[in-house]
Amino acid sequence: MSEEIARKTFEEALARLEEIVARLEAGEIALDESMSLLEEGIGLVRFCHEKLSVAEGKLEMLLAGGLAPFPADEGGGGFAGTSD
Repeated sequence: MSEEIARKTFEEALARLEEIVARLEAGEIALDESMSLLEEGIGLVRFCHEKLSVAEGKLEMLLAGGLAPFPADEGGGGFAGTSD
């Protein structure tokens, strides 16, 4: 993964990926530029996938750690173990 991609936030990477897809779908760029954009896009997809996997793992750990919804008759809408 390039250093430029590694410095991006998930949201920045996703926005750049959307730009690349739009340009590639338009089909109005030269083959060499298309290949460069495709290479960058693949790096961005990998980066985003990695970020999502890490977030999913953290979420699973939080949920496994005893965060359970309150019963509806006790106020509902909150989670045990949190302070709102």
